[in-house]
Amino acid sequence: MRVLIVDDEPGIRESLSGALADEGFVCAAVASGEACLEELARNSYDAILLDVWLPGIDGLETLARIQEIPLEDRPEVIIISGHGTIETAVKATKIGAFDFLEKPLTLEKVTVVIHNAVEQRRLELEVARLKESSGFAPRIIGDSVPMKALRQQLALMAETNGRVLIFGESGTGKELIARAIHAASPRAAEPFVEVNCAAIPEEAIESELFGHRKGSLPGALEDKIGKLEKANGGTLFLDEVGDMSLKTQAKVLRALDEHRFEPVGAAEWIQVDVRVVASTNKNLEEEIERGNFREDLFYRLNVIPFHVPPLRERTQDIRLLAEHFLREFTTAYGRKPKQLTDEALKALEEFPWPGNVRELRNLMERIVIMNRQPRIDARDIPLERTRRGSPERHAEPFGSLHEVREAAERDYIVKKLDEAKGNVTRAADMLGLERSHLYRKMKALGIAAKE
Repeated sequence: MRVLIVDDEPGIRESLSGALADEGFVCAAVASGEACLEELARNSYDAILLDVWLPGIDGLETLARIQEIPLEDRPEVIIISGHGTIETAVKATKIGAFDFLEKPLTLEKVTVVIHNAVEQRRLELEVARLKESSGFAPRIIGDSVPMKALRQQLALMAETNGRVLIFGESGTGKELIARAIHAASPRAAEPFVEVNCAAIPEEAIESELFGHRKGSLPGALEDKIGKLEKANGGTLFLDEVGDMSLKTQAKVLRALDEHRFEPVGAAEWIQVDVRVVASTNKNLEEEIERGNFREDLFYRLNVIPFHVPPLRERTQDIRLLAEHFLREFTTAYGRKPKQLTDEALKALEEFPWPGNVRELRNLMERIVIMNRQPRIDARDIPLERTRRGSPERHAEPFGSLHEVREAAERDYIVKKLDEAKGNVTRAADMLGLERSHLYRKMKALGIAAKE
């Protein structure tokens, strides 16, 4: 069982590593959130002991980024802190931490929690595999002409083994389409494995795809199975394949042609049977002309092209999507059902949605978090400042759950400052915070006192 310890105090790293090693754990230790994320790009772990107070990005920000790792590779995170508060513990568990432990730590408590965390991870993976093997298919929402045509195309080609290249802007739902193709294919009972080519550092993507042998790379403490081997028998989804380096493209091309590959540092070949589905938000033909993408790989991947339309080209679907996301988040947060007024729907349909369906989904979550009333009117939908081109952070599309929570917190503080007519002391009382605490929050969220 592999455990990563993330703490800026050398004494804690050494003592925890030694004690856990005596209990049979394989341990590694780093001193910062940045080093933690780099280590996770190179090696797999079952659990992480993560301190809250770290230099650079703090423990909660690191935790939020870890939650963006696909489930099959995501370790369970146990937050540790010597200055723990109920507020911090609640926030950590909402982001995705398995548990919260206060220092000083006891070996017995730590080992029990790690074993429980790893068992939780095993159960989550088992549930995910059962969903796939039981024919679980993502729901593609939309009654517009482009979406009806897309579903017809999916029904025609899903049962084949042809390679698919999905084109579409960021946030249109390319991963959802890839999962739907897999779920409707003869490989549905086998693994669906995703590789985000844009999120993995160039120096780590070969190891991520093909795996590596112990000692072949800095920090490679043991053999690692690559995503290509994990997908054997199933589907490998190369998300944002246009961001893959030319060097890796050459290796992927060879693997596709020969149905085999060599892990980094290995002398033997591994044979695989994998259906490849790729996606991109780039014009790959233009990237080929610029010398950024291999023409031969493009033709290998582009056997069946799929175009996912942007949300602005299927405004007929906005009502269905918005209502679906409202139901999803009211259930998730235990809130009462909410209804969008006609004026609210009109505002949503007139908006250009640069972040597409992802932006709409994040906005609906934000509305559920921020609004207690059952009816949502146009004035409750914060789109006006985006239309005027304001650079404010909360008007931009969000890429992660952490970002939407931060945006919701920012808006709520700004709202209370408005109600207090800019009086920070009064706003702090309304929020139930110390005045100094509110000032720190405002500084961290980029809120000027004049707001």
